[in-house]
Amino acid sequence: MIEQKGTGPLDMVTHSFSRIAMWAPFFIVLIILYEVVMRYFFAAATLWVNEMSLWIAGGIYLSAGLYAMLQRSHIRIFIIYDMVPLWLRRVFDILSTICVGIFAFAVIWGGFGESKAKFLRWETFGTAFDPPIPATNKPLILTVMFFLALQATSNLVRDWPATPWVRKLFDIIVSTIIIAFASLAAYNLYIVPPEGQTVPLKWQIGIGIFLAGAVALVIYGLIRDFDKTPIPISEMDEIEEEAELMKEQVDIPDEILTGTPPKPKA
Repeated sequence: MIEQKGTGPLDMVTHSFSRIAMWAPFFIVLIILYEVVMRYFFAAATLWVNEMSLWIAGGIYLSAGLYAMLQRSHIRIFIIYDMVPLWLRRVFDILSTICVGIFAFAVIWGGFGESKAKFLRWETFGTAFDPPIPATNKPLILTVMFFLALQATSNLVRDWPATPWVRKLFDIIVSTIIIAFASLAAYNLYIVPPEGQTVPLKWQIGIGIFLAGAVALVIYGLIRDFDKTPIPISEMDEIEEEAELMKEQVDIPDEILTGTPPKPKA
């Protein structure tokens, strides 16, 4: 699969944070290697490696789903989709986007109260290392579901492709929504925090950096790609994709690529 970087403010945010998350498995390998060395060579097992690996792996799992949505590489069933005309495919695309939106809304609606409570009281894991996994990963689930619904809608707008004014209007609306939510989060975290909030200062600084980075990426992506026409990502069979790549690299006749070479002349 060829990686698609996407265009627009939302794709910029998704792609940037996903690229950062790609380094997280390497970090997990390093700390597990450290644990093995300390445990079996120095008889000094750590208290933090297991929980740290679980903590990071949860974030990787969530970011991987969002990245798969950006790349259009999530699991899909094409038995019926490939047989119907283009207009019906677009109907299917709309229905699938609506289903993603309904699912994301249900998860956010049902989990917001618990997530908020865990975050405000800074709930920890309850082990010797005691990391704040519930306080961080629970809100992260809802955040990713929110961006997942936006990303699915963005893919729909860009893959048809939509007329320029529709795409530009969508980018402006999405940018406004993300900036508004980031500003609201910063207001509740720094200016008028809710009663009972016990978020440590170092985590407040980290969350602030995350919010500022998201806003900066949104503004940069909106300005950079405002007049850029996105290239729709075509859905093709893996064999067809490999054949297209081979044709770009080497000038091979279509008869050979399709498995029907021309008969030799007498």
